[in-house]
Amino acid sequence: MVEDHRLAARRALEELYERGDLKRVDDLVHPDFYDDEPGHPDLPRGPEAVRRVVESLHRSFGDLRFAVEDEIAEGAKVVQRVTMSGRQSGPMLGHEPTGAGFSVRHIYIWEFADDGRILRHWGARDDMRLLEQTGLRGEDGGGAG
Repeated sequence: MVEDHRLAARRALEELYERGDLKRVDDLVHPDFYDDEPGHPDLPRGPEAVRRVVESLHRSFGDLRFAVEDEIAEGAKVVQRVTMSGRQSGPMLGHEPTGAGFSVRHIYIWEFADDGRILRHWGARDDMRLLEQTGLRGEDGGGAG
C-alpha cells in the first residue's frame, strides 16, 4: 500500500500539477480532499480545490516542472522534497509576465484515504525566492513596479 501511495503522489505531481491534465483528478483526489498549504486559502473541499490550484499555476507559469528530489513514505503519508521550476509566462499577483525562469524548493506531505486517493495536502514553499527569481520582489524588500 505504501508503494501505491508513493506512485499516486508522483502521478498527481506529473499528470495534474506539471502537465495540467485534469482528466484523472477525480480518480486521484478524494471527494473530502483538503488542501492545507499556505497560499491556498478559501479553497473548496474535494477535486475542485486541485482544479483551481492547477489552473492558477498554469495561468501564471509555463514550462512547469516538478522534480522529486527526496521521498519518504510511511503508512498513509508520503513526504516529498520537490524542486518546482518554470517560467513566469502569465500574470501573477497583479503583475504582468516577466518571462523570467525560476527554480524553487518545496516540501509536500500527501495523506491518502483508505481507497488510495489523496485526502489531504500540506506544503511548505519558498515563495520569497520565487518572487526574487521572477523579478517581482526587488532587492530593497519591496515589490517590483
